[in-house]
Amino acid sequence: MNISRNFLLIGGIYLVIGIAMGMHMGAAGDHSMSVAHAHINLIGFTLSVLFALTYRAFADLGASRLAVWNFWLHVIGGTVVLVMLTLMLAGVIGEAAMVPAAPLGELAILIGVLLFLFNAWKNAR
Repeated sequence: MNISRNFLLIGGIYLVIGIAMGMHMGAAGDHSMSVAHAHINLIGFTLSVLFALTYRAFADLGASRLAVWNFWLHVIGGTVVLVMLTLMLAGVIGEAAMVPAAPLGELAILIGVLLFLFNAWKNAR
């Protein structure tokens, strides 16, 4: 698995979604989804691309099993959180319906970031 490439591709997908959402909000004059838009761009695009570039620059990090765990926890957790947040802001679900999926998604992202940090501490040279 090419971790750097996969993070870059996932980041690109999130960027397209974030731009499309921003264009829709601007055209509609309704910015009620701006929190979801920001999260999609920051967690989805920015963080994914930063992981991609780091794993590319430090090959030992990308070769680690920790990188694979980081990738899957980020993708699954990020998707759950971003979909749930978007649905809540759109009024499709209430805040109570976010439990337990959204907190578990947030925990997955956090664990992935902690694994990334441990991987960097252990393998970055």
